[in-house]
Amino acid sequence: MEREIIRKIIIEGQEFVNEIPLIKRPFFFEKNGNYVFVGIRQAGKSYLLYQRIQQLIEEGHSIEEMVYINFDDERLRQFTTHDFDLILQAYASMFNLRPILFFDEIQNIEGWENFARRLANQKYNVYITGSNAKMLSREIATTLGGRYWNADVYPYSFFEYLKAKNITLATNWMYGKQSAEVSKLFNDYFSFGGFPELVDIIAKRAWLNDIYSKIFFSDLIVRNKIRNEEAMGLLVKRLAEGVKQPVSHTRLANLISTAGIKISKATIIDFIKYLKESCLLFPLENYAAKFAERNSNMKYYFIDNGLLHIFLTDANTSLLENIVAIQLYKKYGNEVYFYNQNIEVDFIIPEQKTAYQVSYSLMDENTYQRETEALIKLNTVFPMEQMYIITKDEERTIAHEKGINIEVIPVWKWLLNETIIK
Repeated sequence: MEREIIRKIIIEGQEFVNEIPLIKRPFFFEKNGNYVFVGIRQAGKSYLLYQRIQQLIEEGHSIEEMVYINFDDERLRQFTTHDFDLILQAYASMFNLRPILFFDEIQNIEGWENFARRLANQKYNVYITGSNAKMLSREIATTLGGRYWNADVYPYSFFEYLKAKNITLATNWMYGKQSAEVSKLFNDYFSFGGFPELVDIIAKRAWLNDIYSKIFFSDLIVRNKIRNEEAMGLLVKRLAEGVKQPVSHTRLANLISTAGIKISKATIIDFIKYLKESCLLFPLENYAAKFAERNSNMKYYFIDNGLLHIFLTDANTSLLENIVAIQLYKKYGNEVYFYNQNIEVDFIIPEQKTAYQVSYSLMDENTYQRETEALIKLNTVFPMEQMYIITKDEERTIAHEKGINIEVIPVWKWLLNETIIK
């Protein structure tokens, strides 16, 4: 690797990040903190780097202090761990300053974590992104030695989506003309998800198919050296079709085998690990199951509604439950469970004493009875402080005769109420 190329990339990076227009995301940066941002492709990790650079400049730093390098740059294809020092050497040959370092998609360089640790030990300020949750594996976390803040980056929340569409919610907006506009935008967000780049694209489904193909081939097949590509594709499809139902590894192996593709339970376990590492989906455990059995029969949700939607035709009920799962997982992480033992409750957060059912509509009497009774029964087993039924459009309070209130709230309103400000 030639030092001259690194110099050119550093200068180009400074020119690029100094001019890019930004929609700021609600993220709080600790002063002098080092960060590793991880998330699915196109979730907005790079923009958080740009946002931090512009923030530092507003605080009095100069653009000459910033070193932004994107390791997806084709000029860095031959870059190895032995070349990392060239970055510091190339910078020092141009500027008599201490650089602030921004490394985008650094997972492309094997062994990057050792260099990152050395930089932190030398008191450099460092920001890193990657599209692979494996970056935060136990081994890498041990190497980094607690010197970095780990931050998950997700596609836009509904609040951010509205902001990207230049919508500022007025006081009591839901009673005026703005409600129709927000309703239309929510339907788009509900069906096509919140990838930032997708906001102004008209051919949304084509874009989603393209990004899924990149995730599938680059982050799953190539990265993990998977030979049985057809089995992996069918597994993703089966998980999408059954997104609301718990499923075991054995059941998944059987489903794929019935399509004429032989696959073992052990391979299914490996494939699901790769799907989680690609940040395509996340699992929820059954809180009612014995601890040793929780990993054997789980629910799997997609990290974005748009990616789920490309696999489904009659999608509304699945998309509704998936979007609620995303919001709860973003806010509570591994504290979110489902409950299935004589009672079926979609989501439970035991630490918060909160439970959620998801139902597209409660207008049907049988649906109303099923959803409310499940929450009432759960409350007798684990007393809850808050219980909700998330619907597409309906809203009311159900005052049960046992003195228990269940809040019925439309999903768009709940999402706006649940906006996460970090």
